[in-house]
Amino acid sequence: MEKKIYKIDAAGKVLGRVATEAAIALRGKDQPNFERYILSQVAVTITNASQVKITGTKLTSKIHSRYSGYPGGLSHLSLEQLIAKKGYAEPLRLAIYGMLPNNKLRAKMMNNLTITE
Repeated sequence: MEKKIYKIDAAGKVLGRVATEAAIALRGKDQPNFERYILSQVAVTITNASQVKITGTKLTSKIHSRYSGYPGGLSHLSLEQLIAKKGYAEPLRLAIYGMLPNNKLRAKMMNNLTITE
């Protein structure tokens, strides 16, 4: 089986809508032969990530947390700081990552995702 390629243009679209579309395609739920335990042969390419719309006050109020594992190692970044540090592709990548199931296939599905700004 050869990989099917989905191309999503994020220009002018809301971040969550683009992430949902990509997560459904990566999971393979739009395929007639969907099996939840089999990795779908789908590659998703998202272009114009820097032109995605972020609605409301999400830039300042949404918080991205990560924990290093050490005492006092919990750090917080707002969405605005995350974009300044890592670019517009990172919030999109995190949104898609959170929409995929937490199992062995999630990392393999994320390898089939390409985001360009």
